[in-house]
Amino acid sequence: MASALSPSDIAKRIVKADPAFKKIINLAGTPPSRRASKIDRRFPSIASSITSQLLATSAAATIHARVVDVCNGTVSEKSIIKAGAEKLKSAGLNRTKAEAMVELATMSLDGRIQLHRHGRMTDDEIVREVTSVRGIGPWTAQMYLMFTLARTDVWPIGDYAVRVGWSILHDLEKTISEKELKQAGEPFLGVRSAVAWYCWQTVHFSRNEK
Repeated sequence: MASALSPSDIAKRIVKADPAFKKIINLAGTPPSRRASKIDRRFPSIASSITSQLLATSAAATIHARVVDVCNGTVSEKSIIKAGAEKLKSAGLNRTKAEAMVELATMSLDGRIQLHRHGRMTDDEIVREVTSVRGIGPWTAQMYLMFTLARTDVWPIGDYAVRVGWSILHDLEKTISEKELKQAGEPFLGVRSAVAWYCWQTVHFSRNEK
């Protein structure tokens, strides 16, 4: 759920738990203050995350712009169903992603997935519901929790950039494993979304230094 801590307090808590974050906090500043999106933005947000699965940011943005075009400018349950999987594939989605979008839209409309209730549900409940759609995995659900519902304790250990960022911060010779990262996140309970954000920022600043 939403944190009562200010962005400044979150940054202080993180560096207190792990001084290795001090450098990136000094570079990137406090984590962004997020507010949950309106209910009508929930479906298009998950759809965008489906597009982004296993893609570079630029490639995902290009393909999703085509998805929006196929949906006549508005991504919604009805526009996705009207477009259908074949047209979505023509926009650049693979079959799994196209069918996942259509299934998500169908399940949202028939009530098997109740996006309007997500603001009152726990993170685990939401992940279970969203990942009941074939082709939607934990990462997509976690991005939805972080960026659409503004949940503060999401720890996306399956995100490669988070693993790389953590490894850079801690001068590791090899990229930390998902299992190791899960355990490493324990001291940050309650603010792990911000920790993930700092790992992403570490990768960003590292690339800019080259």
